[in-house]
Formats: sequence, C-alpha cells, structure tokens
Amino acid sequence: MDTEQKYLCHACGFEISMEVKVARRDMCDNCGADLHCCKNCRFWDPGAHNECRENVSSWVRDKEASNFCQQFEFKKSGPDIKDEVASAKAKLDALFSRLK
Repeated sequence: MDTEQKYLCHACGFEISMEVKVARRDMCDNCGADLHCCKNCRFWDPGAHNECRENVSSWVRDKEASNFCQQFEFKKSGPDIKDEVASAKAKLDALFSRLK
C-alpha cells in the first residue's frame, strides 16, 4: 500500500511536485489554477471563522485566487488523509440518520 503524502491541485487533482515551497504566483501545470490559495492550504476550513483555522487570518474574498497569506501551508493528501475524511463522513451520516 502506498502511504506517501501527495500534494494535489484543488481544482483538478493534478499531483504537484513539491521540490521547493509554493510561491504566491505558482500555478498548476495541468489546469493553470493558482496554487498559493486558501483551497490548497491545510488551514482552509469552510466551517471556521473566515473559512480558516488560523487565528491571525484576515478575510480573503476569493478562496481559489493567489493571496499573500503568511500562514499558507500546502495541504497534504494521500490514502490516509482520504481514509480519515471517509471515516468522518461515515460517522456523521450515522449520527444524522439516527436523528431522522
């Protein structure tokens, strides 16, 4: 089983080579989407204040556009990350199905 962490473009899922840190103007080689954006950041959370889990974040209107955020960290993806998400969704589905 391949457990290597991968970095994927939020827009198309293309694997990004992370040989160096993502710069503000870097774009996906496959679709041209901005890479240094909220939706590629490990702190992006649509349910959090300002849609970010970092306390010092300021409001960013376009979550898919390049920005100047100093807290940006490219989120990792891989089999274990997907399993965690699937497990969390299954638990929520089970919880809400009991409430019906």
